Amino acid sequence: METNNCKTIVITGGTGLIGKQLVACLLKKGHKVIVTTRNKKKKERLLKEREIDRLKSNLFLIEIDFLSNDYLERFSEFFDKEKIRPDVIVHNARSLDTLAIREDGTSSVENIVEEFKLGVAIPYEMTFKIINSEYGKDLRNIIFISSIYGVVAPTPNLYDDFTRQSPIQYGVTKASQIHLTKELAVRLADKKIRVNCISYGGVKGRAPQDFIKKYSALNPQSRMLELNEVANPLEFLVSDNSLGMTGHNLIYDSGWTIW
Repeated sequence: METNNCKTIVITGGTGLIGKQLVACLLKKGHKVIVTTRNKKKKERLLKEREIDRLKSNLFLIEIDFLSNDYLERFSEFFDKEKIRPDVIVHNARSLDTLAIREDGTSSVENIVEEFKLGVAIPYEMTFKIINSEYGKDLRNIIFISSIYGVVAPTPNLYDDFTRQSPIQYGVTKASQIHLTKELAVRLADKKIRVNCISYGGVKGRAPQDFIKKYSALNPQSRMLELNEVANPLEFLVSDNSLGMTGHNLIYDSGWTIW
């Protein structure tokens, strides 16, 4: 376990498929990690992960629903109580509920708005709440977890039923998130805060074999990303090796977006 230049890192939505990989990597590097989740069962499962269980003395978990009215108060209460000052925020929260698609293949205005709220508006509000608080004095690095679908539109022939399997609100929100990264990089530069984004390509995990085969045929490396690879770009952006980078969308996608 590395202990040099360790940081205190907040990661929202750290109990999902990718979130768990990010949390495990940060803990192994010796960082102190604060994870938010709205799902109690996922919180319990995270604590039982072998790589996380042995390092959980550096792990803090907060149950927060970012779509609730009191999420900012819950957040502030935690930091006031624990006397913790984060160095890094990783915005990764998401909800499958807001990605629902109607039978006719369209998305409701409510789900479009809620997805945008969760991916863009709330990270914006939360960021400035932390910056303007006593516990935000050490914040120097903000990272958004985005997707290639914020860079390019989905490929219909990847899906058996494209309109019912690919929610339009996902890509639209991710594109907005990438631009928010650039806006915040400019607006927070005088505070010496860097803001960057990672856009992941498809990651193996729960994808069926047929999808993996189709996806692999459509990118230069002929594969999907492995789960154990996803923390690599985050590790770089968290470290001081990326001090000269801000406002950047780091695309990590097996080459998907170059074709």
